[in-house]
Amino acid sequence: MPLLKVEKLTKSFGGLTAVSNVSIEIEKGELVGLIGPNGAGKTTVFNLLTGVYVPSSGSILFEKETPITGQGDSSSEGSAAGEKTVIELAGMKPYNVTKQGLARTFQNIRLFKDLTVLDNVRIAMHHNIHYGMFTSFLRFNKFYSEEKRMLEEAEQLLKIFNLEDKKNELAKNLPYGEQRHLEIARALATKPSLLLLDEPAAGMNPKETAALTELIKWVRKEFDLTILLIEHDMSLVMKICERIYVLDYGMLIASGKPEEIRSNKRVIEAYLGEENSNA
Repeated sequence: MPLLKVEKLTKSFGGLTAVSNVSIEIEKGELVGLIGPNGAGKTTVFNLLTGVYVPSSGSILFEKETPITGQGDSSSEGSAAGEKTVIELAGMKPYNVTKQGLARTFQNIRLFKDLTVLDNVRIAMHHNIHYGMFTSFLRFNKFYSEEKRMLEEAEQLLKIFNLEDKKNELAKNLPYGEQRHLEIARALATKPSLLLLDEPAAGMNPKETAALTELIKWVRKEFDLTILLIEHDMSLVMKICERIYVLDYGMLIASGKPEEIRSNKRVIEAYLGEENSNA
């Protein structure tokens, strides 16, 4: 069983089929690209995977490993720590998808812009809090120890993304590139095993894109992540993705290694063009 197995995923809006019979498999530890022209259905696939949309048909199977004690609430799954279970994500609410270990960023940045940088990260840790409402109300020692743990973890994430000095600034006041970094940090705060990045290089200049490329590679290794990436910057995609899926008009038209995609005539005609096939 791969970490993620999508089978014949379809989504229709009235008479329009945005995604049609898409099947994708992603193994643990892979960095996989999802590319295609504007309107090809890429973000719709992300919305289906993360519970924003309910599929018209098809399945989304995700292999979850029950966290060890101290890393999450294993009792909620009714299985022993470290045990792997296969979960059907299709139709699941977004907050429950996040609990299973999927996190995402958005093509259009969706930070809590009137909250501080630190609070944007802390709020993402909510589902990993290890105390209940009763403990919170009465302020038992468990409450303070958990709040301290979350604060330390949030500050550590901000340090990784060079945002520690701006932790008390409002998110909306950050430069565009730093807002992108904050969004990735917030996604990592949910402790995912699969990270979905929706056009993380959008709006960036070549220098910023090069730095982002290295950051994605580092984050993948440091956090032991599997990553599914939507991106229009073909130099980034071809440089870091091990496999690539290509969508056109909501249908999967090709999959393979970067060198195979570069030379695929159908992909060149539908999306890359001759000038980008050598990217």
